[in-house]
Amino acid sequence: MRLRNTTLLLAALALVLPWGPAALAADKDDKATAEQIEDLKERIEELEQRIVKPERHAALDRLEFRGDFRFEAHSISATIPDHFDGLALQNLIVKTLFYFNQVGMPPTSIADLDNQIANNYGDWLFFIDNLTFDQLKQAMGGFDPAMQQQLFGMFLPATFVPAQDADNDIMYTNRLRLRIRTKVADNVSFEGRLSMYKVWGDSTGVQVFNGQPNTINIDGTTVGVPNSDILRVERAYFSWNDIGGAPVYLSIGRRPSTDGAPLHLRQDEPRGGTPAGSLINFQFDGLTLGWHVTDYSTLRLCYGVGYESGFGSGDVLKNPADRLDDVPLLGINWDVWDTDDMFIQLTLARAFDVTDGFNGLVVLPKDPLTGNAIPAPVVLRYTPSTHLGDMDLASVIFMRTDGPIDWFVSANYMKSDPRNVTTPFGGLFADPFDTPEEHSGTMWYGGIRYRFNDDRTKVGLEFNHGSQYWFNFAAAEDDIIAPKTQTRGDVWEVYLTHRIHDRFVFKVDYIDYSYDYSGSGWFLGAPKDLDAMPVLGFPTYDSAKKLSASFIARW
Repeated sequence: MRLRNTTLLLAALALVLPWGPAALAADKDDKATAEQIEDLKERIEELEQRIVKPERHAALDRLEFRGDFRFEAHSISATIPDHFDGLALQNLIVKTLFYFNQVGMPPTSIADLDNQIANNYGDWLFFIDNLTFDQLKQAMGGFDPAMQQQLFGMFLPATFVPAQDADNDIMYTNRLRLRIRTKVADNVSFEGRLSMYKVWGDSTGVQVFNGQPNTINIDGTTVGVPNSDILRVERAYFSWNDIGGAPVYLSIGRRPSTDGAPLHLRQDEPRGGTPAGSLINFQFDGLTLGWHVTDYSTLRLCYGVGYESGFGSGDVLKNPADRLDDVPLLGINWDVWDTDDMFIQLTLARAFDVTDGFNGLVVLPKDPLTGNAIPAPVVLRYTPSTHLGDMDLASVIFMRTDGPIDWFVSANYMKSDPRNVTTPFGGLFADPFDTPEEHSGTMWYGGIRYRFNDDRTKVGLEFNHGSQYWFNFAAAEDDIIAPKTQTRGDVWEVYLTHRIHDRFVFKVDYIDYSYDYSGSGWFLGAPKDLDAMPVLGFPTYDSAKKLSASFIARW
């Protein structure tokens, strides 16, 4: 706009200058020549170039570019305990229903099932194509306890999976983050961050689902989990500060909701997100209304949307009774005290009308309804099918700096309020054929970091423990194996960071996971005691260890 106005001004000046077109027209004896017109154009272009350069510099000076690049090498060793394959078991149950419909009595062996299907394969295909989960639940309820015990006694030995290793000796990752900041007005600013995170040799964008929460590509994890070489918008929001001269602000957009305290300590970087990282480490779109209570205290009301039901989900293709509501997230985040020496934060959050997952892309190896293998690794669009209930979460963090020592403790709590609804993946902390009940979970998290060598070198130790039903929204936590704060069990971490230069950091990190229960990171399905040879829909670790080394360049 300023360039256009400048051009118009130059043209107007040209009309009145002695050598301009107005003077030439007034002087009938002095005819305009092609040379004079060409000279006029050159003068205008020269003046435009002189104006454009300062304007360009002024525009760029309003933008602040920062970023970082991280190369990381990982070595992972993990074990999967003895268990029974839940999807293989469900496949045998579905075959039994088909057999019963055909023969009118239960099978005497697994071979009976296979022979009946082989001899009536067309009928079998028709049966599974038209089978619904509600029909499967109703049929299971029709089996009396004695028959169920007989069938499970027959089927379980055939689905047994012995303990095994799940190692990855070496894996490399690249992560690039570009941060943009600008001042829009005296009390309005914009901030954005573009991120790319990938494993060497993989830019597929969608992983094969293996039961871990970071193997499904959803809105909340697109840059927190290695994905591809695509540069994605991780954050983009404006902040309107000191509204009406009062100490309040409004911020709307893709929120800074990852890498919150106290997780930033182990990365040797400033606090990256607003909510407690031990409770919410998840990308989402929303708004924050904040009040600077004092110079050292800020109270925030936060709102976000986890799932939008009316766009992109085929909502109008469903009957009105089957259409879903949105999944809103509401929270209060209070930095009770925030100084260089001490930080106290309280976070309360509620997720309303939680669905059985969020919109995402995934490669499923098996059909969760029938247990049949999906014949090709196709990318599927996953869309939730029902509401499971509500969840409440709470966290308190206390951090201190005492001399060369930084330390923190964090207490975290979750409570479920389920509906009597289940899906092929289960209900709210309940298995597919169970009745969901109210549950609560806790997670305790503490750590200490020692700074020496003029703060260039830092050594830290952290520990967290999650109970059987613990869950948090932290699927974007950058831990490759699985988010450590979601663990139902114990996690130890020890790390060293060294600043080779102020903005060039070397880090070595070791994490040891010890899982007590299955389903860490999931609110679908009932947690199982891993020492009791459980029935698992997908394999889960009972222990995992990760050693990593990285170089981080920041600018």
